[in-house]
Amino acid sequence: MIVYKAIVFLPLIGALIAGLFGRQIGAKASEYITSGLMILTAILSWVVFLQVGFGEHAEGHDVIKVALFRWIQSGGIDVEWSLRIDTLTAVMLVVVNTVSTLVHVYSIGYMHHDPHRPRFFAYLSLFTFAMLMLVTADNLLQMFFGWEGVGLASYLLIGFWFKKPSATAAAMKAFIVNRVGDFGFILGIGGVFVLFGSINFETIFAAAQTYLPAEGAATSEAVINLFGMQLDKGHAITAVCLLLFMGAMGKSAQFLLHTWLPDAMEGPTPVSALIHAATMVTAGVFLVARMSPLFELSPDALTVVTVIGAITAFFAATVGLVQNDIKRVIAYSTCSQLGYMFVALGVGAYGGAVFHLFTHAFFKALLFLCAGSVIHAVDGEQDMRYMGGLRPHIKVTFWMMLLGTLAITGVGIPGTMFGFAGFFSKDVIIESAYASHSAVSGFAFTLLVIAALFTSFYSWRLMFMTFFGKPRASADVMHHVHESPMVMLLPLGLLAVGAVLAGVVFEGYFFGHEYEHFWKAALFTSAENEILEEFHHVPLWVKWSPFFAMLVGFVTAWYMYIKSPSTPKVLASQHRVLYQFLLNKWYFDELYDFLFVRSAKALGRFLWKKGDVGVIDAYGPNGIAAGVSGLTQRVVRLQSGYLYHYAFVMLIGIAALVTWMMLGSSF
Repeated sequence: MIVYKAIVFLPLIGALIAGLFGRQIGAKASEYITSGLMILTAILSWVVFLQVGFGEHAEGHDVIKVALFRWIQSGGIDVEWSLRIDTLTAVMLVVVNTVSTLVHVYSIGYMHHDPHRPRFFAYLSLFTFAMLMLVTADNLLQMFFGWEGVGLASYLLIGFWFKKPSATAAAMKAFIVNRVGDFGFILGIGGVFVLFGSINFETIFAAAQTYLPAEGAATSEAVINLFGMQLDKGHAITAVCLLLFMGAMGKSAQFLLHTWLPDAMEGPTPVSALIHAATMVTAGVFLVARMSPLFELSPDALTVVTVIGAITAFFAATVGLVQNDIKRVIAYSTCSQLGYMFVALGVGAYGGAVFHLFTHAFFKALLFLCAGSVIHAVDGEQDMRYMGGLRPHIKVTFWMMLLGTLAITGVGIPGTMFGFAGFFSKDVIIESAYASHSAVSGFAFTLLVIAALFTSFYSWRLMFMTFFGKPRASADVMHHVHESPMVMLLPLGLLAVGAVLAGVVFEGYFFGHEYEHFWKAALFTSAENEILEEFHHVPLWVKWSPFFAMLVGFVTAWYMYIKSPSTPKVLASQHRVLYQFLLNKWYFDELYDFLFVRSAKALGRFLWKKGDVGVIDAYGPNGIAAGVSGLTQRVVRLQSGYLYHYAFVMLIGIAALVTWMMLGSSF
């Protein structure tokens, strides 16, 4: 049991040491302590992953619970703080701690010039601890604690360079947009308690099996009062699932709540890798996968998940086509890949969703850290239009980024075991979308294939603009281009191993012949859900469609950026409206600024002028203080310092006293 506790709390210890004593022990000690503890945590996580996922467990012991202490006991709420360890948790432990460890090590080189390194490493470890609390939660309230902890730490990391206005604005944007989704999550937790009388996963899942409220629930009638609405059980569960999914949309940056994710690039590049690859953005996917016993009861909720995921995959891919900032291209790629994961969840292929989450962590962290290596080489430049021709100068970074690109574009041969990580996990999702009996399966399949083509195009566009062609940077910059130090290159090599092998090694366990043994009780698939069998029988053209989409995207990018480099500018001028529409991200930021930001600011200014200044300042404490101050100033004027003034006042006082005595005696 000590191993599970160590995995969760070692990052917290590192965060406290670096955060509280960083100035005393110095930056180097802070880096080595936090990174050393994370290395130990990652090793223990792999040990647990092998034991839980591949070990033999007796019936009824597929879930390991480690009780820490009783947290809340009030009325019908009885919450114990426990660690829930099953296969889903073990997968997330490996993903979170492996990527976080490599980000810690990479940051030793990337952030070597920053004077605030202890604070940075404290934030990294705090972020990791919050994510670990989320994935090991045994109840919804404990999960919400980690959920909000991740939000807080992301705010601190995105706004790490707080003197930079764009960074502080991006941090606030991420925090506020996520509050929208979190509001739905809170309501969803309340709805779960109304339906099942508990927020503990075991109670919820056991009750969901029977489609009835658990013993001791608030109600057992066919009609349930949920937030003032009279709903039957089916609609009540759908409402709760949609509220939970609203929380997932915020954390995983799905369509409509996606606007914070690209702006998160304002933080240091290691932060981008940590947030986009394995932690914050995957929390929503984890939530829906964890609550699969509930979502399986609501086909309508799963349909919504599928539609939103497909639109997100397509939308983000279209925007990524024209971005020029190297980190923003990869950021929109993350948004798109998350859409794939939600489509898999929506069609009931929960293992496929977590499989893509697993492989995506390796190649996306690799791409982000390679982008950081490129930025490091060109003195902080992030615009690909001012790069080009870097391949001979940073050969290791080039080869590592090439492997990441091959993985994300899904290079592989259908029907064989040859393929990079993204080939296995992404193709599983596309085939599952086609095989599902959902009313929106054709819609989702079509958008995913188009998104695969766009993914290939913008990924190879990034490679060609950055590493090939003539150098477009200044001669001074090109003169100083240099490869990153070994402390930054080593994490790239380890992530590259995952980008190449994670798919072929683990396919059978995540979504194949070993599925039942591997997942045990961690994911729930109803008897009506036959996606595990049906995706094997899709037509041959469906299996090959992602391959041809990848090929078309590659050839198009090669032609436009290698064969005929003038073509992109010509197309942009010929289709200026479409180009500006994509370049400005479908104008969502402008729309939200008009609908919400400006109106909120106008309301705030109105309340400030009419309420604060007009009422509180005039008649409240400030008004009283101003009145006392004015009276005091008048009284002070009597203290003139002239003797005849004081004599005159004394005469007036004596005259008044005599007058009062005379009038008083007459009565």
